[in-house]
Amino acid sequence: MTPPPGPYSGASTLALVARASAFTFGVVYGGIKLKVLKAKAKTKAKAQKKAEAKDHH
Repeated sequence: MTPPPGPYSGASTLALVARASAFTFGVVYGGIKLKVLKAKAKTKAKAQKKAEAKDHH
């Protein structure tokens, strides 16, 4: 019989939970960061349009 997996073998429940948590955190963080970057780009584009319209008048 093989011994049960140790805490650092990558097969223990704790390791699986830690990996799943890290993955979930990465997905959530990535999604939030993407939204923030998109919002910043939108704001920048709006400001640029406003500046161009001002220059034309």
